[in-house]
Amino acid sequence: MTTTTATTPPAPATDDTPVLTATGVTMRFGGLTAVRAVDLTVSAHEIVGLIGPNGAGKTTFFNCLTGLYIPTEGTVTYRDTVLPPKPHLVTKAGVARTFQNIRLFANMTVLENVLVGRHTRTHEGLFSALLRTPRFHRAETASTRRAMELLDFTGLAPKADHLARNLPYGEQRKLEIARALASDPGLLLLDEPTAGMNPQETRATEALVRAIRAQGTAVLVIEHDMRFIFNLCDRVAVLVQGEKLVEGTSDVVQADERVIAAYLGTPFEGAPGEEELAEVEAAEAGAGATTGAGAGTGTDTAGTGTGTETAGDPGAARTEEDR
Repeated sequence: MTTTTATTPPAPATDDTPVLTATGVTMRFGGLTAVRAVDLTVSAHEIVGLIGPNGAGKTTFFNCLTGLYIPTEGTVTYRDTVLPPKPHLVTKAGVARTFQNIRLFANMTVLENVLVGRHTRTHEGLFSALLRTPRFHRAETASTRRAMELLDFTGLAPKADHLARNLPYGEQRKLEIARALASDPGLLLLDEPTAGMNPQETRATEALVRAIRAQGTAVLVIEHDMRFIFNLCDRVAVLVQGEKLVEGTSDVVQADERVIAAYLGTPFEGAPGEEELAEVEAAEAGAGATTGAGAGTGTDTAGTGTGTETAGDPGAARTEEDR
């Protein structure tokens, strides 16, 4: 495995600086609209939640933010710079993510998985690795030290030499987060980080996300666990049928009758029927298949473009129900 020299991560922003700005993001698949004119901002050191019923377009919106999909309309900027439509370039810019379904290198160790995430902050090449120059050894030592810091931060340091596939489900989730953090992001996107977890694991994840924010990284999180979201987030945005219904503090969102109606399944004016929703889901699935290396391969958080493996855990086979 080639280890490379670390480069300087993006400079931290001030508390009130917008880290992410999504303006009028729309995603159509043929004549079907999965996300419609969504605006969202995330400030530095802020935790923002994104919730909505199944099929609301939350993961599709995440994919637009991270370069897996190119929005049909709208712009996405990170610190006032328009993000390129390539996942690895988005990661290099300072935006990292995890996925709803666990995507790890199952036959690599825990430490090696985190080292993969360092590639956007390194610049040593093949010849340096082959020649094993002093510069390469310094780079290797620095990368390993940073990776071990992240494993210690996530509580995985004692299992650094274990294969990723042998970790319990909850620890595989933590490893994905550690790998995402290895790119030193200014913004971390978490797609259902507590899916399949028991209450104790959920509380541990909540504490971890707070610790990530305390270190200066903003967080945007999708989650179906409402208690987790409302306890954790500074602001919450609600998507329904691809449109932002309401945004505000936890108290504001919980008291909104439209949100209650959406979760209870009460139809609203202009709401599509079941057949239309099925068509959107089918179109999204087709788009994911045709993007090839963009959506189905790559290291996800690292975006190296190489193939991935899914760890051998029951949670890894879960169906991605919310696109």
